[in-house]
Amino acid sequence: MSFNALKEKGIPIEKQLRYWHDIAKRKFNKYEVDCYSRTRQILMNGIEVEAWNFKHCFSRFCDDEETMRYLALTKKIEDQQQTTVNWMSPCDQSVLETTLGYEQVAVDLTAWLAQNEPDDYVRETFNFGLLEDFDHLYRYSQWAYMIHGVNPDDIVQAQTDIMLSRPTQNHHNDNVLRLRKHYDKMTASPQTKVNIMTLVAGEQQTHNYYAEHGMEYGNHTLRETFAEIKDVEEEHVNMYESLADPTESFYEKALLHEFTEVCNYYTCYQDEVDDMMKPVWELFLAQELGHLEHAAKLFKEHEKRDPEEVIGSEIVIPCHFESQKEYVRNILENEIEKRLGTDKDYTTIDKLPEDWSSYQAQKTLNKEGSPTECTIHLIKEAKDRDIIIADEKLMKEAPKLLKRGLQPEAQAPDTVTVEEYKEMASETFEF
Repeated sequence: MSFNALKEKGIPIEKQLRYWHDIAKRKFNKYEVDCYSRTRQILMNGIEVEAWNFKHCFSRFCDDEETMRYLALTKKIEDQQQTTVNWMSPCDQSVLETTLGYEQVAVDLTAWLAQNEPDDYVRETFNFGLLEDFDHLYRYSQWAYMIHGVNPDDIVQAQTDIMLSRPTQNHHNDNVLRLRKHYDKMTASPQTKVNIMTLVAGEQQTHNYYAEHGMEYGNHTLRETFAEIKDVEEEHVNMYESLADPTESFYEKALLHEFTEVCNYYTCYQDEVDDMMKPVWELFLAQELGHLEHAAKLFKEHEKRDPEEVIGSEIVIPCHFESQKEYVRNILENEIEKRLGTDKDYTTIDKLPEDWSSYQAQKTLNKEGSPTECTIHLIKEAKDRDIIIADEKLMKEAPKLLKRGLQPEAQAPDTVTVEEYKEMASETFEF
């Protein structure tokens, strides 16, 4: 379907205020909701938080009255939208159940974006982060079972495999090494720009959720696990945001933010199967078209450029959710040894220099052990086996993948050995 966002008419900004009952009334049933309706809800919460944050930042550096009026009006609408989207989560959905949803977003969204990314370097960066989020889903699945007795497949609904990946203890880096080469704003495609903005928003919200809720459990190792993975999410935000051209002006960034929101709400509306959520995506798409129209007008006035030079004339599809098992398995089997290079590139474990700066970060952070390694010991003590939800062939490969993905250098003192894990992974986990 042809859809030029710059030519579509949305709801005028002045007519977008809603009343409290409409803003906060909706919530889904955690036992009945489709897993990808949940992931859309989680992602769009992050998209709205990012839009709201950006506009407040823009306001603090702006003295143009018309621009300040646009920012003031739309900040309030973004805030109302965020409330509606975030408060779809029901009160009986535990923090860990929601966390599994966050990691399913990270895995399946990143895999989709990677496959629909025209820039090879950006795609490689997405694939690198994908394996780390895949491992996080596995670590939190162990805790969802140990704390709440939850079968994680009840959340991911057989759409996403659950097993180890590049070990979380090896995700910790000298954060300078996470910085990537940025795209050129004059030549990068709108798809690349929207892909990056979407993923930054999703990863940032994941970090924020763990920061705000990880302390709500009494188990100390679980609290440390949230802290450990939250730290990796900070690295992900740092890595993905560095892909964007820093010379884009505030007006260009505003145009891109509004377009990213339009694209995501459009995709959500097209894909949604939940009768409660679909009208929300339709309404917010119409509101964001109104925001985009105003941002495009300001961009033309201040930049003296055509908005189509930045966002093109066709809608971009950034957040289509469907099972990505085959793609993730391929990346897992072929890139588990990959590590950050020293020149904004990528390398493998066997080619890391002795003075690789991430070794020192890992030795410092994991000095007294890695919480995510401790988690494996705890589930072994409880069940004498590990959670692996994948086909039989991949399950058998788990010990070999651990051997390939675990660095010989800077290992945490409580690292689970390949031999220990082989014994744990030899039998099916019984819930």
